[in-house]
Amino acid sequence: MTLIGITGIEDPLRDGVRQAVVKCHRAGVTVKMCTGDNVLTARSIATQCGIFTPGGIIMEGPNFRQLTQSEMIAIVPRLQVLARSSPEDKKILVETLKMIGEIVSVTGDGTNDGPALKTANVGFSMGIAGTEVAKEASDIILMDDNFSSIVKAIMWGRCVNDAVRKFLQFQISTNVTAVVITFVSATASEEETSVLSAVQLLWINIIMDTFAALALATDPATEKLLHRKPDKKTAPLFSAEMYRMILMQSIYQIIVILVFHFRGLEILGIENTTEGKLIVKTLVFNAFVFAQIFNSVNCRRLDSHLNIFEGIFKNRFFVGITLLGSSIILSIYGNLTFHITEIVIQTLSLSEAPAFQVTKIVGCE
Repeated sequence: MTLIGITGIEDPLRDGVRQAVVKCHRAGVTVKMCTGDNVLTARSIATQCGIFTPGGIIMEGPNFRQLTQSEMIAIVPRLQVLARSSPEDKKILVETLKMIGEIVSVTGDGTNDGPALKTANVGFSMGIAGTEVAKEASDIILMDDNFSSIVKAIMWGRCVNDAVRKFLQFQISTNVTAVVITFVSATASEEETSVLSAVQLLWINIIMDTFAALALATDPATEKLLHRKPDKKTAPLFSAEMYRMILMQSIYQIIVILVFHFRGLEILGIENTTEGKLIVKTLVFNAFVFAQIFNSVNCRRLDSHLNIFEGIFKNRFFVGITLLGSSIILSIYGNLTFHITEIVIQTLSLSEAPAFQVTKIVGCE
């Protein structure tokens, strides 16, 4: 009975797990570990992962389940590791977190994780090593069984949410400007006609809105999206920065367009003739269109930072779509609007009486 040696077996952490936990903490996501192993093993693994930090609490399942509801609510925010936990302990932990207003996501691969996966707001199961029970109880299946994929899911979820907000910010500011301009110009006009015709408004809705939606939806997901806290479940879709952006953009565009509409003849130094009025209408429409192009660039940011061009050249789709939309406007509608101003007024005598004459407007084309 001579001792030859002692062999230790360790299940090492996967590559990238510790970095993924750090990114979760940076994004405001708290990571807790529930395991059936003993408390010493759980402490070691949690320390290696970065889950267990100074000030955190490690408990065992039998002790946790004996706590009263008020004690659980007080301890759960600081609870980082739950060792020797049963399926019911995991479910109780999830229910307590939801009770205090947290959005809970659970990852698991075994049958014993089924109740917690089903109770959570979002359940992630493993596609390779996960059991069928876990897959059925989950909402999302990770095909690579990698915890880092959850970080990517958080990042892309925020990216999609931001894309929706960016387009709504652009769309509302554009529509508010168009409605006010149409109403004011029609009310102030003797003919009760708007400075923007129905065809022009339709053109803006079809071309500008379509290209803006595509451009604002192509910003890629970056890790900078993880440098902020998550939005609360009750958070409104429109933030204070978005309201401020919509209001200031609308006021700015309305002032510029109305100044061109009412003072365009003086600014350009032309006479108040039919040709002059058409030139002003052309100026108003093109100014409105290019204001929307610049507005789409401004809407790339949802915060109050002033650098709206940050990372714009990394998104080739945004640059290409914006240039494409500008070129279409210049080549197609630009030609039509500028050709409208080149009118020829011909006086045709329809009778020998010099007082009986009709004015005919003939387009260049």
